[in-house]
Amino acid sequence: MTQAEENKGSTCRGRMISSPVVIRMQAILQKEMVREFLAELMSTFVMMVFGLGSVAHMVLGEKFGSFLGVNLGFGFGVALGVHVAGNISGAHMNAAVTFTNCALGRLPWKKFPVYVLGQFVGSFLAAASIYGIFYAAIMDFTGGHLTATGPVATANIFATYLPDYMTLWQGFLDEVFVTGMLQLCLFAITDKRNNPALPGTQALVIGILVVIIGVSLGMNTGYAINPSRDLPPRFFTFIAGWGTEVFRIKNWWWVPVVAPLLGAYLGGIIYVVFVGSTIPREPPILENPVEFEDHQAPVLPKTTPHQTANSSLASVSVSLDNRTPAQPIPPLSDNIQVQQF
Repeated sequence: MTQAEENKGSTCRGRMISSPVVIRMQAILQKEMVREFLAELMSTFVMMVFGLGSVAHMVLGEKFGSFLGVNLGFGFGVALGVHVAGNISGAHMNAAVTFTNCALGRLPWKKFPVYVLGQFVGSFLAAASIYGIFYAAIMDFTGGHLTATGPVATANIFATYLPDYMTLWQGFLDEVFVTGMLQLCLFAITDKRNNPALPGTQALVIGILVVIIGVSLGMNTGYAINPSRDLPPRFFTFIAGWGTEVFRIKNWWWVPVVAPLLGAYLGGIIYVVFVGSTIPREPPILENPVEFEDHQAPVLPKTTPHQTANSSLASVSVSLDNRTPAQPIPPLSDNIQVQQF
């Protein structure tokens, strides 16, 4: 056997071995839960890479970043995340949004851990990616000493921290209010019975919403408004060298986890009660009963009594006018398609 024949045989054997594996992997990836998990992972990763990258520019580069840049980074990161996963999982990218949709019956509870796990993994991977990309700049800025406080603090690139002028409970209420505004507006943007964003513009409008929240309400706490945005990157900094300090400062770490859940739920309830419940729900109008009947139950290809009566009247009319024997109108055959509007 020549070398070419041996290589061809080994290639065929490799295909025979790998084909069942590939087919099995494709079957797994096509499962609904898996697709939604990966969609949340990828959309959250995209949002967090652009968001954390903009924060790194503000913290590490005096001439390259700004607070407005951070808001634009997170806002358009959210918009691109919606494009990544909007038609697969809804692109929540936020455990508080997922919690609210489950609590209000818009999403089954069995999907809650799937969505949140995908969001947490995507956020953690984004934090690791930003750390790797900006590693040299972080080491140069800090002199190799990673801290969460002080003039060379860099832990705030990855997670939010409470400023000195605010107490813990003031920060808690701030996060509740801001997340409530986020969820209320999200319901308005996506409510098809009200005045939703135009088809194809939802991602852009949601991104603008995040920018508006940042530039108007983001100063106090850094508007975490998302457990999936804050907790996984904070845990990454804990294992990457910043240590337990990231959890001990003002005992703040639990607030961006709990407060957004409460705020999003309250914002969703307020919209549903004060806006959603006031929208009249009119019963559907049957413009074409034949079409409705055709979709609900099979219709035999024969003329109905009403059609037969009309046909008979037409035959009598023609017979009287022309004084000729009336010809019966044949019923519609199976091959004639009734045009529906």
